[in-house]
Amino acid sequence: MQEDNNFRDSIATIDKDGKRNIIYPKKPKGKFTKYRNYVSWVLVAFLFAAPFIKINGHQFLLFNIIDRKFNVFGQPFWPQDFYLLVLSMLIGVVFIILFTVIFGRIFCGWLCPQTIFMEMVFRKVEYAIEGDRTKQIKLDKQAWNIGKIGKKSLKWSLFFIISFLISNAFLAYFIGGDTLIKHVIEGPIKNLETFIKLLVFTGIFYLVFAWFREQVCIIVCPYGRLQGVLLDNKSINVTYDYKRGEGRQKLSHNEDRKANELGDCIDCKLCVQVCPTGIDIRNGTQLECVNCTACIDACDEIMDKVGFERGLIRYASENDIEKGEKFSFNKRILSYTFILSIMLIFLVTLIFLRNDVQANILRLPGQLYSTQGDSIRNVYTYKLINKTNNTYVDLKVKLISHKGSIKVIEGKVTLEKNKLHEGTLFIKIAKKDMHSSKEKLKIGIYFNNELIETDKTNFPGPIQFK
Repeated sequence: MQEDNNFRDSIATIDKDGKRNIIYPKKPKGKFTKYRNYVSWVLVAFLFAAPFIKINGHQFLLFNIIDRKFNVFGQPFWPQDFYLLVLSMLIGVVFIILFTVIFGRIFCGWLCPQTIFMEMVFRKVEYAIEGDRTKQIKLDKQAWNIGKIGKKSLKWSLFFIISFLISNAFLAYFIGGDTLIKHVIEGPIKNLETFIKLLVFTGIFYLVFAWFREQVCIIVCPYGRLQGVLLDNKSINVTYDYKRGEGRQKLSHNEDRKANELGDCIDCKLCVQVCPTGIDIRNGTQLECVNCTACIDACDEIMDKVGFERGLIRYASENDIEKGEKFSFNKRILSYTFILSIMLIFLVTLIFLRNDVQANILRLPGQLYSTQGDSIRNVYTYKLINKTNNTYVDLKVKLISHKGSIKVIEGKVTLEKNKLHEGTLFIKIAKKDMHSSKEKLKIGIYFNNELIETDKTNFPGPIQFK
C-alpha cells in the first residue's frame, strides 16, 4: 500500500482548482457485475410493484403521513402504534451497525436505491446512447453539433422520463397505489396540486441522477462517515492485497517479476477507471468506496489476461491481507447480534399482542360529575380504531370492574374496516360501589358477546359516601 496519503486531502470529484471533476466510469463487466444486475432487477421491480401489492386488502407498504395510515408488509399501523415504529427504527440502526461492522459498506454498492438507480438504470442508458468511458469523454470535449445535440437531448429526455416514473412510484408509497391510479385516470388538471408536487420531485431526482450523481454518496450521505467509526481491521471490505500487489510496474515481455521483486499489480489503472466514485482502491479503505465490486471484476479480468491468480482485489479484511486471519465472530459482533436478537423478539412479541381493535375512553374535559338519586354519572368521549379489514357491527360497551350502566349516545356502534369511530357515552355507577373520589374503571368492548378490547379510565365523584 502506498505510504503517500496525499489522496486523503481531497476527493476525486474535485480537482486541484476546486472545480467539479466529472467522473467517467468505464462500463464494468464480470461475475460480481452480473450478480449486481440480478439483485438490481429484483429491487427495482419490487420498488415499482410494492405500492400495488395487497395482503388481505392492505397495501404492502404504505406511509401516508397526512392521513396517518401506515402499512408495513401488509400489516396496518396507526399513530397509536408509534412505539412499534420507534422500536423498528432502532432495530434498523442496530442492524446497519452490525452489518457494517461485518461487511463494511456493501449495502451502498448492492442495495442502496441511489446506487441501484444511478449505476443500473441511468448509467446504462448513458452507455447505450453515448458509449463507454472513452466515447463519453470525447463527446463532452467536442464542439456542439447536430450529433452531440441529438445524443444529449435523447439522454436528458430519457433521464427526465425515468425520474418522472420514479417520482410516481415513490408517491404511491405516500398516497396509496389505488389513489395514484385514480389521479392518473382523472388527469393532472383535476389533481393539480399533486401534479405540481410530482414535478418538483421529478426535478429533484433528475438533478441527482443527471448532475449530482456520485456526490450524493460522497458528500450528502452520512453513512460513509459512519463506516469510518464502525469499521475495524476485521471488517470485510473490497480490499487491495498490497502484500501481493506491491511494487507496481507495467508488465514487460518475458520478465521475471519475482526476481525483480515486483508485485502482481501491473499498474493498468483499470480499477480506477471503472470506479463510479473515481478513487484508487489501491490506496486502501476510503470514505468514497461504496463496495460496488467493479474494481474486483476489472482486476480479475486483467489477472486472467496476464496469467496471474485472481483476487488481487477481493472481499477481505485488513487482518486477512496482513496476517492471513480469516473472519471470526468477536465480542463486539456477538454483542451487537445479541442486542439485535432481543430487540427483534421484543418487537415480534408486541406485534402479536397488538389487538385488532383499539379503544381509548377519556372523560369529557370541563364536565363535572352529576348526581342522579343514588347514582353518579360522568360523560366520556371514546375512540375505536379498527386495524383490520373486518367490519364490526353492533359493538357493545360494558363495565367490567364495577356494577353500573353505560349508555352510548348514538345507540348502535358500527366500526368500519380500517376506520376510526368516535362518539360519546355516559357511565353511571351507584354511590355505594364507589370507594374513592377517582374510581378506576375497566371497560370492555364486545363483539358477538366476545371481549375484543379493554380500556381503563377514571370516574370522579364525591370524596366520601360511607
